[in-house]
Amino acid sequence: MTAYLRALAAEWTKFRTMRGWVAAVMIAAALIVGLGLLPGLQGSCGKNGPGSECVAPVGPGGEEVTDSLTFVHQALTGDGSVTVRLTGLTGELPGEPGESRSGLVPWAKAGLIVRGATTQGATYAAVMMTGAHGVRLQYDYVHDVAGKPGGVSAEAPRWLRLTRSGDTLTAAESTDGTAWSTVGSARLTGLPATVEAGLFVTSPQFTELADEGLFVGAMGGPSHATGVFDRLALAGGWHGDTWKTDVIGASVEHGGGAGGPGGAPDAPVAGGSVGAAPGRVSGAERDGDTFRLTGSGDIAPSLPGVAGVGVTITSTLVGTFAGLIVVVVLGAVFVTAEYRRGLIRTTFAAAPHRVRLLAAKATVVGGVTFVAGLIAAAVVVSLGQQVLRDNGVYLHPASTATEARVVVGTAALLAVAAVLALAFGAVLRRGVTAITTAVVVIVMPYVLAMTVLPTTAGQWLLRVSPAAAFALQQASPAYPQVANIYTPANGYFPLAPWAGLAVLAAWAAVAFAAAAVLLRKRDA
Repeated sequence: MTAYLRALAAEWTKFRTMRGWVAAVMIAAALIVGLGLLPGLQGSCGKNGPGSECVAPVGPGGEEVTDSLTFVHQALTGDGSVTVRLTGLTGELPGEPGESRSGLVPWAKAGLIVRGATTQGATYAAVMMTGAHGVRLQYDYVHDVAGKPGGVSAEAPRWLRLTRSGDTLTAAESTDGTAWSTVGSARLTGLPATVEAGLFVTSPQFTELADEGLFVGAMGGPSHATGVFDRLALAGGWHGDTWKTDVIGASVEHGGGAGGPGGAPDAPVAGGSVGAAPGRVSGAERDGDTFRLTGSGDIAPSLPGVAGVGVTITSTLVGTFAGLIVVVVLGAVFVTAEYRRGLIRTTFAAAPHRVRLLAAKATVVGGVTFVAGLIAAAVVVSLGQQVLRDNGVYLHPASTATEARVVVGTAALLAVAAVLALAFGAVLRRGVTAITTAVVVIVMPYVLAMTVLPTTAGQWLLRVSPAAAFALQQASPAYPQVANIYTPANGYFPLAPWAGLAVLAAWAAVAFAAAAVLLRKRDA
């Protein structure tokens, strides 16, 4: 241990007395902070006077949510149930400019819902038929339980039932209205005694990934879904026999903004549609026992991305890539410079245990880059959020734990990458060769995945290459039941954050082991 500490002190002295190496660390930190604080992204939030602020509703769990739907409802006090038959679910997608085309997004939803209130962000539970994912029970925005797969039509209808017992909602489905199967149950803490319950329809943003040529892009726009219901049956503490319609949430035809409040006032369903926009409108029609609802939007967590709105704190760390290049060069040069100048023999004579010497070098370069990265990431994450808000960009808030993980993870990414580059330098011994190899192995996979590679190939590369560690900067979860384009360009990575770091660490461990073996076998 004493010998290692002596080697560590010697390497630290060597590092801090080389102005170029110290300057490289400072430049890496400055790039991370400087690029992160540049006025890049621009938005309109709060830029057009009072009322232009972007405010998203908040769900029961404290998360920001999207809550837009067409809702035909009555009040239910205490326990009760609602049953309905769904005989059709069709949709409309954006087409050529100013036109639309028939189609249904996979997560279009039509079914039964119980809500604590008609305000956005209210607690809820819903049983629904979806565009391509069968029957589901979803509740409180983030929870999703799968039922039976399949579709729905007049020839093959689906029966849905939602039953309240205290604060527990139980969803069931049937193909004939006689034999029922339970989809699942949801317990909604704090559900009021009187709730609003009934039919709903909504349809998330349509997105289409263009994955051809050199660059990956996306296109899309608002979609609509129409559900046809009949044989509506109630049991329990229902009030009155008049159904009211709410178009809850901001939608295109009502001029809503990003997460802002919108919708239409309560109105009875009386053979007309609610809404005043041309073309397909959100609203409801009733013809005797048949209800026809059209809706647009979603009931789900609010996420950044092509299909969502705003950005996360990941956007403040755009300078990490530039800082990483500097750190990789520093890691390689920290050992190859001694070979180039012929000083390696002196170093080995002073510290004959070569593996111990290599470990000391790794500790110094890894420790220095970790501290510099930690400080830079903490500064840019803290100050960069205000820069984005000042630019009118909608910024999704992150928990303290997420911010800490992103900051520490960025520092760890830089530190382990520096150690990997150091190992390449010890193996290859030539500065240009080692730097080129380190850049190709560590940096290029990220560049390729973000630009020229098809999505599938890019995500594969970000699973197996050292660039997998960029997953540490992901600040928003991906939900399978939320339509979005989950690509690295939108801040989503194929591996969990610490799994991504583990991939980089595995590369560093293998390279370090190879360097240790070669240092023992080769002459200086």
